[in-house]
Amino acid sequence: MAMIQFQQVTKRFRRQEVLKGIDLEVARGDRVALVGSNGAGKTTLIRCLLGEYTCGGTVAIDGRAPRRHRTEVLKRVGFVPQIAPPLKMPVGQLIRFAAGVCDSDAGRMIEVAGRLGLELKAIRRQPFNKLSGGMKQKLLIAIALGRDCELLVLDEPAANLDPEARHIFFGLLAEKKDRAAMLISSHRLDEVASLVNRVVEMDQGRIVLDDHVADDVAMTSVLHSRLELVRPSEAFAQTVRQWGFEAREDGLAWEGKVAGPDRLRFLGVLSRYAALLKGIHLEETADG
Repeated sequence: MAMIQFQQVTKRFRRQEVLKGIDLEVARGDRVALVGSNGAGKTTLIRCLLGEYTCGGTVAIDGRAPRRHRTEVLKRVGFVPQIAPPLKMPVGQLIRFAAGVCDSDAGRMIEVAGRLGLELKAIRRQPFNKLSGGMKQKLLIAIALGRDCELLVLDEPAANLDPEARHIFFGLLAEKKDRAAMLISSHRLDEVASLVNRVVEMDQGRIVLDDHVADDVAMTSVLHSRLELVRPSEAFAQTVRQWGFEAREDGLAWEGKVAGPDRLRFLGVLSRYAALLKGIHLEETADG
């Protein structure tokens, strides 16, 4: 039996039909990129899966309806939303609450946060809604991945993470890839392509593509990179510094590391500076 089942799922908001008969099954071990433009229906489908919306048709997680068995189902799901909720709860209290709701170990969540570079002791009394966007994202990821869950639902999960935190995040996903199903939503395939083994594309409330893809890129791989320029550029320098690169040869060369799953995103950034680039050297290793 598939872990996730959508059968003829429909959803309407007043006169607008947002989901138009979705049929989809996801098994354990599937890492699905749910892609499509804004308004395609991705977030609505996720909310139906989490039991937040009523809908037509059938939605099931391991045979259980998320609306009817909400507490039991959500204990098995790790969810990272695209937009952080406006919670005023202090960080320390939020961790304890989240761990209690899903019968998980708060210490594991704290450990994952630390791996992402978030020192919870320093911010434990701060209200969640006062944190920066990146800190909120790291905390939500720590809560989701710090649980022993069987399904990860991630909506634009790495959008606010710096490159180093993204690399650590990919490694955390790698630890769970054989034990859990993953549904990773994004409006850009290049953001998630190297993380998944299946692509499901939505358009105007329908599935228009469902294809298994090669997953040859190890989530923990690293690209040791050297970039050579025809001339120095301050705009280029500001961009690659954000990726942790350092200047060589008076700004005519830059060296750094890129997480393997981030390669398409990185090359997309470099494409903005194609006229400046004299050479690009990327060498992959198994880890950092």
